[in-house]
Amino acid sequence: MPINELKLAKELIRKPSITPKDAGAINVLAKNLKSLGFKCQLINFKNIKNLYAKLGKSSPNFCYAGHTDVVPPGNISDWSVNPFKPTVKNNKLIGRGANDMKASIACFVAAVSRFKVKNRKFKGSISLLITGDEEGLAVNGTKKVVEYLRRKKEKINFCIVGEPTNPNKLGEMIKIGRRGSITGRLTVIGSQGHVAYPKRANNPTDTMIQILKKIKEIKLDKGTKNFQASNLEITKINIDNHADNVIPGSAHAVFNVRFNNKHSSNSLKKKLNVIFKSISKKAKCKFNINYQVSGEAFLSKPNKTTYMVQNTIRKITKIKPKLSTTGGTSDARFIRKIAPCLEFGLVGKTMHKVDESVPLSDLKKLSNIYLNILENYFK
Repeated sequence: MPINELKLAKELIRKPSITPKDAGAINVLAKNLKSLGFKCQLINFKNIKNLYAKLGKSSPNFCYAGHTDVVPPGNISDWSVNPFKPTVKNNKLIGRGANDMKASIACFVAAVSRFKVKNRKFKGSISLLITGDEEGLAVNGTKKVVEYLRRKKEKINFCIVGEPTNPNKLGEMIKIGRRGSITGRLTVIGSQGHVAYPKRANNPTDTMIQILKKIKEIKLDKGTKNFQASNLEITKINIDNHADNVIPGSAHAVFNVRFNNKHSSNSLKKKLNVIFKSISKKAKCKFNINYQVSGEAFLSKPNKTTYMVQNTIRKITKIKPKLSTTGGTSDARFIRKIAPCLEFGLVGKTMHKVDESVPLSDLKKLSNIYLNILENYFK
């Protein structure tokens, strides 16, 4: 009996798996996969549950990757339904994770269940790499599972990451790469003093303002053939000062750079550190900078499977999907180290929002797309 995508999506949404809590979501998925004959491995790192499930043993291995963790729902009273009691209204499934990305996982599992009925002895294997740590720090999720699979010499020949890639309509966009992301936490240290006697102090806010103005004005690049221009955004400015007549001793700021493949995190660190050092030295201030790199820019060069997926989507949706690198980071940044991959899933308009939802028609269509991809891949 084939698995129904709507039923499974509802089962998954009922589990309030807010990062890092699993809340039973992985077990729900594993139970359904075992019913299809998958061998399920729970690969846990610290407090994170991960799943690698595989049907078959031979090559090639076609993998689907995704995450069962979701972001917090915010104020539940703002929702028209309980976010963890999935509800169908106006032909839409509403619930936290409906869009990003429990429904996509359900569509793939439903597609596999239908594929098995027609192709009992297909040559190859199908696997799912599912994590509970994508929306958080992504330290104990796909990154470590990839390292584990590499140690076990597990071969993945191609991977689809089921993130919601489409801006407005199902079929518009496939992601074949992502920009890199680096966050900088900057502290400028001056010396405290009375506001009436500024010459007896060294106000770090003056230096911080100069630095932030300078890094914001940098034109990193104009973009490339495959990537939009890199951009730097200042996200926080903080001066921990509880008195209005005191010049503070330190000032703090946080910024993030989304960068294309013209740069690396190391080249950006060097470029920014020169600015921090130069301006701080002139102002006779000190500075501290801590960087967190979420991922480097990457591009998965399209191959025959990429174009097969593109053509399959076009046949079903009547839209030719654009091959794109826009958006934030995803777990594809880890998977691409062991396998060629692309991203394709639902429409992302409501992800992370109140009343996150997916049209029922898109659920059926995505399940059909995934089924056709499997049939074409193992033809």
